[in-house]
Amino acid sequence: MARDSAAEAMSSEDRLDALEAGGVGTWRWDAAASTVHLSPRACALVGAQDILVPYPDFLALLHPEDRAAFDLSFRGIHSPEVGWEADVRLVQHAFVRWRRMRGRAGGAGFAGIIIDIRAPTDETIARLAAIAAASDDAIIGTTLEGIITEWNRGAEAIFGYPQDEIIGAPISVLLLPDAQEEHNGLFGRVKNGEKIEHFETRQQRKDGTLIDISLTLSPLRDAEGRLVGVSKVARDITDIKHSQSALAEREAHLQSVLDTVPDAMIVIDTRGTIQSFSIAAERLFGYRAAETIGKNVNILMPTPYHEQHDDHLDRYLRTGERHIIGIRRIVVGRHRDGATFPIELSVGEVNSGGRRFFTGFIRDLTERRQAERRLQELQSELIHMSRFTALGEMASTLAHELNQPLTAIANYLKGSRRLLDSGQSDAVPKISEALERAAEQALRAGQIIRQLREFVARGESDRQIENLPRLIEEASALALVGVRELGVHVAFDLDPRATSVLASKIQVEQVLLNLMRNAVEAMQETDRRLLTVSTRRLDNETVRIDVADTGPGIAPEIAAQLFQPFITTKRHGMGVGLSISRTIIEAHGGRLWAESNPGGGTIFRLTLKIFDEESDAE
Repeated sequence: MARDSAAEAMSSEDRLDALEAGGVGTWRWDAAASTVHLSPRACALVGAQDILVPYPDFLALLHPEDRAAFDLSFRGIHSPEVGWEADVRLVQHAFVRWRRMRGRAGGAGFAGIIIDIRAPTDETIARLAAIAAASDDAIIGTTLEGIITEWNRGAEAIFGYPQDEIIGAPISVLLLPDAQEEHNGLFGRVKNGEKIEHFETRQQRKDGTLIDISLTLSPLRDAEGRLVGVSKVARDITDIKHSQSALAEREAHLQSVLDTVPDAMIVIDTRGTIQSFSIAAERLFGYRAAETIGKNVNILMPTPYHEQHDDHLDRYLRTGERHIIGIRRIVVGRHRDGATFPIELSVGEVNSGGRRFFTGFIRDLTERRQAERRLQELQSELIHMSRFTALGEMASTLAHELNQPLTAIANYLKGSRRLLDSGQSDAVPKISEALERAAEQALRAGQIIRQLREFVARGESDRQIENLPRLIEEASALALVGVRELGVHVAFDLDPRATSVLASKIQVEQVLLNLMRNAVEAMQETDRRLLTVSTRRLDNETVRIDVADTGPGIAPEIAAQLFQPFITTKRHGMGVGLSISRTIIEAHGGRLWAESNPGGGTIFRLTLKIFDEESDAE
């Protein structure tokens, strides 16, 4: 029997030694004596100074918030069949440790084990302390009175004070003179338990330079939960502030540029919703920006653009098929008052923050269109004026040309009267022949008058199918009046394959007349005076007409700007003839240019569209 007791005791000691070796402490509560018996390992785990601890002292080792619940649970266990377990917090050297206690009732109390369920805590705390020490942010601890007690390497780098110099100093050494009141307000809020995050302010370094910082202030509490100080984390945001300031300045500059650019700018998202509306857009469309932001851009479009826009945008997003994006187009805008006006629209695409946006640049074409109409009116006036100018220059020679048929008519009529007065028997045939000759001269004079009237008539004729040789003949009949007296020889070389053109007869005659008169005048001071008018069919669509002279040619400084308005080679010329002539030919879909004549002088070439009855019929 004694052996059995000894063996049992030895077995119990072995088990306790095994538990101790495994880091597990044992405890036993004597309810009658109100004491707790602890093994050495249990003493270390709970922070007790002795293996025998009065129960009230044992409770005092627990966290204040856990004591009442633990005592109620502890005293409520009476059945040995019921196990008991609790996770409790114990306070050791101002640090909180978590322990797990297990037990079972027996005799006058109950016994059990205690284990460390947060064994890595010390290591974790050390690791966190190392992280804090190595942080680039300043981590500062102060008392409630603002005396610095903690100062990491980040604080040294940011503020310039070494740790041994700053510990014990008031936090006010970092403050600007006018920031003390602000700081006191922040500390007051923290003392009331508030945590302040990302408060931006300015403080000063040891060398007096100012820095922008972002502050996070938190209350520091001891193991009992009492407020004992303030934790301050400061991040240097000086560079960020400078970057933000530079960015804000650039944005302000860009905005000022956009506000002064005469073109309107509108930004929309992939749903067509307006995101930005410039000042120029406000002026152009009559809406304030606040009225358009968030609305569909089609409010600025009349029918059919209003209905088509969303479909075009959706199709582009699905297929990449461009209808407007990246293409400059002339479309129509709609003002707030409902009026429509022509605009030039250019749209670009940009990706920002993972989102797609489209920026439209819009130019009002109303004034341009008005200016174009006015220019057309002015050109029409200049053409009309140039016709009268040319008519004035030719007045004397035309009078001579008209004088010839009129003189002939007078002579024929006088001769006929003399024959009638003579009473000759054979006078009738002679009189008849004289009257026929007079009629021919009258028709000739009438033809000259009709050509002049058509030429001077104001306005544009409709383009019709014209016989090119006849058109050249009629223009030359006016332009070349009196040239023989000037010693000018005229030659025509007309291509029989180029007989019909689609043209405004009066306008093209004006161009040819102007070129021929210029050629005649250019040769007045040269010995060899040959004017050649020729036509060449270039292809199935185009005929070229050349007017060549043997004059002195065109000076290089004049040639480059020959067709500009008010540039002339004549001493008394207006400088509008060639400019107007080019405008007329280009309006016909052709070209007008000048080249040097290999034989000396200048060749003016122009092209017109051929009217081919066979090809057109096909």
